[in-house]
Amino acid sequence: QSTTKRHPATMNVRIGATRDGKLQGMRFDSHFNTGAYSSWGPTVATRVPVHASGPYRFQDYRAQAVGVFTNGPVAGAFRGFGVPQAAIAQECLFDELAAKIGRDPLEFRIDNALENGVKTVCGQTFRQGVGIKPCLEALRPAWQRARREADRVNAEPGPIRRGAGVAAGWYGCGNTSISNPSTIRAGVRPDGSVVLHQGAVDIGQGANTVIAQIFAEALGVPVDTITLVGADTDVTPDGGKTSASRQTFVSGNAARLTGQALRRRILERVNAEEDARLVFGEGQITVEGASSHHRIALAALPDTDGYVFEAVETYDPPTRPLDASGQGEPYAQYGYAAHVAEVEVDITLGTVKVVGYTAAHDVGRAINPLLIEGQVQGGIAQGLGMALMEEYLPGRTENLHDYLIPTIGDIPPIETIIIEEPDEHGPYGAKGLGEHVLIPTTPAILNAIRHATGARITRTPATPSRVLAAIRASDNG
Repeated sequence: QSTTKRHPATMNVRIGATRDGKLQGMRFDSHFNTGAYSSWGPTVATRVPVHASGPYRFQDYRAQAVGVFTNGPVAGAFRGFGVPQAAIAQECLFDELAAKIGRDPLEFRIDNALENGVKTVCGQTFRQGVGIKPCLEALRPAWQRARREADRVNAEPGPIRRGAGVAAGWYGCGNTSISNPSTIRAGVRPDGSVVLHQGAVDIGQGANTVIAQIFAEALGVPVDTITLVGADTDVTPDGGKTSASRQTFVSGNAARLTGQALRRRILERVNAEEDARLVFGEGQITVEGASSHHRIALAALPDTDGYVFEAVETYDPPTRPLDASGQGEPYAQYGYAAHVAEVEVDITLGTVKVVGYTAAHDVGRAINPLLIEGQVQGGIAQGLGMALMEEYLPGRTENLHDYLIPTIGDIPPIETIIIEEPDEHGPYGAKGLGEHVLIPTTPAILNAIRHATGARITRTPATPSRVLAAIRASDNG
């Protein structure tokens, strides 16, 4: 066993809408196989019902997720904590519902998308930052082009059929309804260097860069002024775990508060105005105000643990536990996403190739656009694997050589659209992004396969044999 596995899930979903396309009710019943040990099964079972509705309005909603022990491999933490599985069922069923009432799949989603001031299925209302509708609307040009191209290709003879699919998703940043604080420490050394101690582990998502940028903005200095220390439990405070798409939001806020506190201490030293400019030099800080100019000689100040100025701040997102009926405030913020996938299916072989992809993501405030694009591209690559090839079969998938993952040849051109709907609680309005990308990817691809062939895929991945079986079932009515 190399790792724990993503929770296999069996889901039964019913969704109803009026004839004019207004969503009314949804019932979601699911079982998540957690294997021989609970591991993260309870966490997945808690998070899934909150998200299974997708970022949409519902008049009536009932969702239940049950973690089930089995005599099988242990299921554990995996990107999305059960939400990608739920999104497959919900978003694929949305396409069926839209077709049944004669609505365009994208417009159907736009008409039913959550907005500011509208209650979620947990009864939570956000005054700002609900960015799913802008994400969906941003996809219109790509969607219309992709559908036209599909019509053109499908009018030609041959076994290749083209399809375009759309899907959306949301994801709460941070732990569900429980405390998950992060603490940041920073200080100024006698030599004039600024040191940031941050304990958020960077696993490639860019936490070191983004948290340093947020801290530098709050302190009012260029980011290259900062010396970063982290993550090291001997010298950095606890930043909490790198999961739940929480570090930009939670540790980012702690960094913002720490930068502001350190700046206040420096300005108070010389009684300077709030908007004064700080310039850190060799052994000194120059404080330049509109009507004043000060120089702080750092060597003359007493130091504590090597710092002449120091600040430590903690941030914990405001949440409220869910009651017996599932009402509460499980997350202080959500991030939103909407994707369009374009596929070509060989109807004689059952093979699927993703030929184009457009992803719109509401990140609140784009702290680092290049890192955002990297996250989006990586998440789509992982979602493509989940949709088409990645499958663990106990007793058959015995080593990593037999476990297929996407390579660069499988990845299509990806267009990333960054949407900024600032969040009330995020640092400078920023939201988390890490897990959000994976959530719409698989259902967008499955919906594109159905558009191309009429094949209804109800088990992932959509391997050639399953695609062929679904095509035959579709042909037979």
